[in-house]
Amino acid sequence: MDSGADSDGVKSTGAGAALDPVDSLRRLDKEHFWHPFTQMQDWAASEDDPLIITSGQGAILTDIEGKEYLDGNSSIWTNIHGHRHPTIDAAIRDQLDRIAHCSALGFSNEPAILLAEKLTGLFPENTLTRVFFSDNGSTAIECACRMAVQYRDLCGESHRKRFVAFDGAYHGDTVGAASLGGIATFNGPFATMGYPVSRFAEVEALEQMSGDEAAEVNAVIIEPLIQGAAGMRLWPGGMLRRLREWCDRHGAFLILDEVMTGFGRTGRMFACEHEEVIPDFLCLAKGLTGGYMPLAATITNERVFEAFLGRYEELKTFFYGHSYCANPLGCAAALGSLRVFEEESVLASLPDKVAAFSRAVGEARELSPHFGEVRQLGLIAGLDLIDRETGGTLDWRRETGAKVCRRARAYGLLTRPIRDTLTLMPPLCVSEAQIHDAVAALVRAAGDVLGK
Repeated sequence: MDSGADSDGVKSTGAGAALDPVDSLRRLDKEHFWHPFTQMQDWAASEDDPLIITSGQGAILTDIEGKEYLDGNSSIWTNIHGHRHPTIDAAIRDQLDRIAHCSALGFSNEPAILLAEKLTGLFPENTLTRVFFSDNGSTAIECACRMAVQYRDLCGESHRKRFVAFDGAYHGDTVGAASLGGIATFNGPFATMGYPVSRFAEVEALEQMSGDEAAEVNAVIIEPLIQGAAGMRLWPGGMLRRLREWCDRHGAFLILDEVMTGFGRTGRMFACEHEEVIPDFLCLAKGLTGGYMPLAATITNERVFEAFLGRYEELKTFFYGHSYCANPLGCAAALGSLRVFEEESVLASLPDKVAAFSRAVGEARELSPHFGEVRQLGLIAGLDLIDRETGGTLDWRRETGAKVCRRARAYGLLTRPIRDTLTLMPPLCVSEAQIHDAVAALVRAAGDVLGK
């Protein structure tokens, strides 16, 4: 076998005949790249070639063959203002001319300092005042939980060991965060690991907890207003406010997982604003940098922060951190994203887009016999596929949702289902015309797969 490479670095095979560069990349993908949340046996055996994204502009992605698609799930719920936004690009390039990374353990950097100030400034004065940076949504949750646990220990409340979470919840894949989740697919093998947790289906069940049981609760954690991985399931109006009041009555912390809902997704900067709730811990990631860089933030208050203050030998330090905490490039990107919100009045532009989005997904249900319940909040939507004959659910093992999403590529849309729930969450820069086209693509794709 010829082990050489041509001038483009593509290995040759057989009698020195070079593989097509695109075919070579697809082959190497199947041979070496282990994809997340993907059954790799199917992936490697599939006759479908891996879709390789090479560039993006605004809400549009372009693959290696030059085909364009609307980024229908914001590159797994991360992108906010579109790809290659000049303000964020410039912020990162400017920081690259200074330094790409430095440790936050014993050092600081200007972008991290300014970002911490900016983030706390998004909330009422003297509420959420302290920011701990990490890498992703799971670590943001881990930070909040470890802070809550250590706080109780420092304050002589070590009996408060239990967390309260909700059925259908998803809070990340690291062991602690996964243990709080309510979806067996993700946390089943790790059910005996992590935090002690009580799960409830709704706030009414929590409110029936006895006083003695409530006294053992450290914190309540929830995805406010809408659950993502559960299939874009909406919580009843007023639930978040009731949770805040329950926590206040019983001395429990309230942890809000706004990894998905933060930064305009629900029509407000943060979902908790809809019910005027301030948590004890707010966890952010995904859209924090506009979808550019891995960065997360756990924001808390002075009450929590001050419990960790003391002499070194008292061991009150928050002993947690990662090598890339407060990475300057990520913080610069986040500052650029917040600048876009301000300079382009992004939040003010959302009501018209949200109204168009609501109309489009509502019409989709009327137009297609394959859609059952449709749930929508802000620029987030979940459309359930159903059996057109019975109106019941489909057999999830047939991967119908995945087949519909693959078919939607033919109509210029990229998105990913949650089993048989089709999800749409475009970047906030999406136009009303693009919204219409995205929903139309799902209608056509469902018809192609399930019958006209």
